[in-house]
Amino acid sequence: MSIVWLIIVGAAAGFLATRLMRIEAGIVQTVAIGMAGALIGGLVIRFLLVISGLLAGLVGAVLGALLLIWLWKTVFER
Repeated sequence: MSIVWLIIVGAAAGFLATRLMRIEAGIVQTVAIGMAGALIGGLVIRFLLVISGLLAGLVGAVLGALLLIWLWKTVFER
C-alpha cells in the first residue's frame, strides 16, 4: 500500500510542480519528478528540523540558565 501511496502523492506533487514551473512532461516524468521532489524535500525538512531542534535546545538552555540565575539572586542575595 505504501508504494501505491507514494505513486499517488508523487503524481500529485509532480503535477503541481510541472504546472507551477510551466513545463510539459509526460505522466511517467511527472510522477518521477514528484517522487524525487518528495525525497529531496523530505531530506531538507528533516535537516532543517534537526538544526532548528538544536537551536531550540540552545535557546531553551540559555533561558533556563537565566531563570536559574534570577532565582538565585532573588532568593540568596537579600
